[in-house]
Amino acid sequence: MKNLITAITITTLVVSCSKKDTQSTPNQSDSTKIVDSINAARTKINDSIKAKNSENNFKDFSGDHKFTYQSQNSSTKTGSVNFKKMGRDDYDVAGSIKSGENSVIIKGSAIVVSPKHMNFTGEITQRISSDNNGKPYTRKGTKTFMSKDGGKTWRLQDMVNGSGFVDYIDIHF
Repeated sequence: MKNLITAITITTLVVSCSKKDTQSTPNQSDSTKIVDSINAARTKINDSIKAKNSENNFKDFSGDHKFTYQSQNSSTKTGSVNFKKMGRDDYDVAGSIKSGENSVIIKGSAIVVSPKHMNFTGEITQRISSDNNGKPYTRKGTKTFMSKDGGKTWRLQDMVNGSGFVDYIDIHF
């Protein structure tokens, strides 16, 4: 009787162990295939979302553009400004106008917030010999450029300079 119980126990162990080994191997490879296919689908979806999120909502302003300065007592001075795309409707901005001792330098970032408004954050420094006794005047912080002609010309809305006179700083696209 003791031998019979031992034989049954050993047979049960052998049969149960061999069934588990044969069943676990196909399940592991099936689950690996499923996980890999899910990861491939997620990667494809994430890539399409990333591509969509990098598209501008508004016109693309990347590149070099005409940059002008005009005050009431001087002629229009021309330079260039570069817009380098950093993200969706977001640009790194750098440019200058130089004419003799006079200069206007713009450096910062711009975010287009509507078809008619662009918020510029940074510094616009002007040194005009006839204004403020030739001392530099710097506009710092966030300033708005606005377009009234469908996006061809964008004018700085903070128009009063350090001497209290109006001047026009425009970016032409």
